[in-house]
Amino acid sequence: MAGSHDAPPNVLERPLEVGPGDWSVREFYQLMTALVIPRPIGWISTISASGVRNVAPYSYFNLMGSDPFYVAFGSTGVKDSVSNLREVPEFVANIVTMHLLEKMNFTSADFPRDQDEFEWAGLTPVPSAKVRPPRVREAKAHLECELVQIVDDRNTHIVLGRIVHAHVDASVWKDGRVDPRLLDPVCRLSGSGYASLGEIINVQRPAWKNVKDTRGQEAMPRAVKRSA
Repeated sequence: MAGSHDAPPNVLERPLEVGPGDWSVREFYQLMTALVIPRPIGWISTISASGVRNVAPYSYFNLMGSDPFYVAFGSTGVKDSVSNLREVPEFVANIVTMHLLEKMNFTSADFPRDQDEFEWAGLTPVPSAKVRPPRVREAKAHLECELVQIVDDRNTHIVLGRIVHAHVDASVWKDGRVDPRLLDPVCRLSGSGYASLGEIINVQRPAWKNVKDTRGQEAMPRAVKRSA
């Protein structure tokens, strides 16, 4: 199917049909990052073979499985994080919370590889439990990971890491689990936009044993607003 528009229209008068080759890379990037929202941010700390620390945010980031537990993040271009991982194949995914928004954003600058973003952003490196790169002490949770693979496809580099250790600060724990309101994670939007968590809704996962003797959507679980 041919693209419906040669470029992003100011006003969309009919449904948009477009592929990566129909627009410029930048225009299609803006569309993708506006649609896939909100995104969590992996604040990835690595270390070079010579011992220079690095910490940088990646909003192409998420869990990728649970047997074993994987995380992945994507880098557009070979940034310092990817270069460091080829030398020291371990990293920490520091969870970004709203109180660290400005510091996180500052570490996204294109610092030269010999510069320590921890120092520039006023962050405190602390030893990890099982990997060589340090954690960001100011973060409220950390996932320590061992590199499994880097998938290189043109200018996209997808890092797959196996989680080997997790750390959670007591301040975000309530009733036997992490409370999302206490964690207060940063939600990545498009452009320079970020958001905090809004209203939290609970919906129970359906099970066939509760559905099989019903018709249509009779057994469909209903959304319930979560109380504080």
